[in-house]
Amino acid sequence: MKQSHAAPVTSLPQSPQDEATGRVRRYWITMGIRMVCFALTVLVTPYGWYTWVFAAAAAVLPYIAVVFANAVSPTGTPPAESPVQELSAAAPAPETVPGEPTVITVQERRSVSDAPGDDRT
Repeated sequence: MKQSHAAPVTSLPQSPQDEATGRVRRYWITMGIRMVCFALTVLVTPYGWYTWVFAAAAAVLPYIAVVFANAVSPTGTPPAESPVQELSAAAPAPETVPGEPTVITVQERRSVSDAPGDDRT
């Protein structure tokens, strides 16, 4: 009986389309936070130390958004699988009748290097 070994669904990496969608979503969220920081820099009065924090965030967040958008999740190693699942999927051992000895038959063939007249050593 031939058994096929299919990868469990939980160990498959994320599809490229889902990964790209997630990266675009993170980019837009970061840029939305940047726009809020920019609006707070301009609209909140009286100006104080928090104005400089909002301005710095509005200036730095585009770089962070691009870095996050270009970051690809690692797909090298899938998570560990359950050893219980691996044990239950093992092929059953062949049944032997008690009292009968196990016979192993070995058939040997002469290889090309064992031919008479061959001086390889």
